[in-house]
Amino acid sequence: MRKISLNEAKILVRRLVAEKGFPNDEAALPQKLLWAFVELGEATDAYKKGKDWNLVVEELVDVIFYILDFIELVERTQGLNFDVDEIFFSKWEKNMKREWRYGQKRP
Repeated sequence: MRKISLNEAKILVRRLVAEKGFPNDEAALPQKLLWAFVELGEATDAYKKGKDWNLVVEELVDVIFYILDFIELVERTQGLNFDVDEIFFSKWEKNMKREWRYGQKRP
């Protein structure tokens, strides 16, 4: 299987949404985030129940689908364009510069 970027994955998710008739207007934005949380819950449940790791990871990929769907919908409805690959890398660099276990302790 060929590897793709997050930007390419965003386009594939858009195609999936269009071809399968999922909601794709501005009113659907909160629903996209809600379903991302639902899928995260399903991954957590599968993990807690000792399900196969492939199932846990598949549920996490569903979370990514909904997040990319949300981003693309924001782009389309708000006239914006996000380079998800660049944003990911920029955030990674920012986090790499933070202190050890940042966010894990109270001041």
